[in-house]
Amino acid sequence: MSIQAKKLLTTGLVVLFALVVVAAASAQATDPMVGTWQLDTAKSSYKPGPAPKSATAVIEAAGATGIKVAVDAVNADGSPMKWGFTSQRDGKPAPVTGNPMYDTVIATKSSPTAGSNEYTKGGKPVASSKIAVSADGKTLTVTTEGTDAKGQKVHNVAVFNKK
Repeated sequence: MSIQAKKLLTTGLVVLFALVVVAAASAQATDPMVGTWQLDTAKSSYKPGPAPKSATAVIEAAGATGIKVAVDAVNADGSPMKWGFTSQRDGKPAPVTGNPMYDTVIATKSSPTAGSNEYTKGGKPVASSKIAVSADGKTLTVTTEGTDAKGQKVHNVAVFNKK
């Protein structure tokens, strides 16, 4: 192969690599779940409760299809709670940090605007959440079913507005 052909091949590979990186970044930038979300306590319901005083969820792109979730909340008793996880949304367990109720999450993406999370503690299922972004991209609804630390059935509908 001539030097000119090698240069052309190398240039072509560099351009191809750049296009793949740009396409991946573009796909993540358009993920409707990515953003900063503020809990709307008036539109949310927590059973058996009590509801948190406030919560902000920051969802960032992580890898080709993944997300990094960071939740900064103030519990009903005024105590702070910061927790989160990073998942490729591929159905594989990922560690949850900072939340005493969960130690792993299995996150999946069912469509561009919907997904689910299965939370476990000590290898046992604790809660499952359905996540959906509204058609206009301004509202994120997280519906959670499970059992709390007291053994009570939980049904929470947390409604977040995009900031």
